[in-house]
Amino acid sequence: MTIPLINVIGSLNMDLVIRTARLPAAGETLISQSFDTGCGGKGANQAVACARLSRHRSSPRQGLVRIKMIGAVGDDLFGRDIVKGLQEVGIDATCIKIRDGEKTGVGAVIVEEQSGENRILLSPNANYSIRPDDFSTLPPPQPDLIVLQLEIPVDTTLQILRVAKEYEIEVLFNPAPAQKLPDDAFKAVTHLVVNESEAAILTGNEGKDLDWSRDGSHMDQLIRLGVRHLIVTLGARGVRYVYTDGPVSAIFGAEKVQVKDTTAAGDTFVGAYAVAILRNRNDRSFEAMSEAVIWANKAAAKTVEREGAQCAIPWSDEVT
Repeated sequence: MTIPLINVIGSLNMDLVIRTARLPAAGETLISQSFDTGCGGKGANQAVACARLSRHRSSPRQGLVRIKMIGAVGDDLFGRDIVKGLQEVGIDATCIKIRDGEKTGVGAVIVEEQSGENRILLSPNANYSIRPDDFSTLPPPQPDLIVLQLEIPVDTTLQILRVAKEYEIEVLFNPAPAQKLPDDAFKAVTHLVVNESEAAILTGNEGKDLDWSRDGSHMDQLIRLGVRHLIVTLGARGVRYVYTDGPVSAIFGAEKVQVKDTTAAGDTFVGAYAVAILRNRNDRSFEAMSEAVIWANKAAAKTVEREGAQCAIPWSDEVT
């Protein structure tokens, strides 16, 4: 049987991570607890999550799925480190473009030690050199699933969605950082994964105190986008899955863990979910998809128990 292929198309960044007891006030200088660097970017994080969560730590080259990363880095030390890190976990990096004269994307991450919550400032750099005309078609072979975010230019993402629809390829879309998109963009999306703030932005409900675990006009707006499988992550309250063909939905509670760092939790969820749906790709029933969501929720919980981004993502044998 052919091993399924996931194309992750998106950002590749170097994360500069500062940990602090609290956030400084305006004009205030604080001494941080620590500083570190690590490979990141939502695209790269999700690719690593797909790789790790389809393989055992002891055999990183042997997995249930193949993963190809498509994106761009600068011709610099950060870029070379990112590509090397992807290759070390068995990801095909041959479609990562090395851009002369561009800097690799950088994410400045501030982690508040007590809560584990993070705040991120992103400088896209080479990520924004990925343009729509790079995707008049997709590099062969044709993938079974495309995973997308919004850390590359929006017009490029929309072009990828058009091509995916033309080739009838399943798309898993995590529109972060969120912004309002044309409604017809979602016609190409099979699986939509958003958190509560992203759900609010997509539906024009920013600033409203809405409960996305409950039904209402706000949830109806999200369902009307037309995706078949809709997932809203609810932080400490768990995750809501909606099978819109029903529609039927369920809420799965959060795992009880000690939170150290939430940086790559969402990306871990996306990667785990991608692996789970391809592992059982002939069954798209509500029950089977619910199992994929539950497993992704468990994987994300493992990530928040650890510090860092890609280094915090668990391997498949660590998620039970």
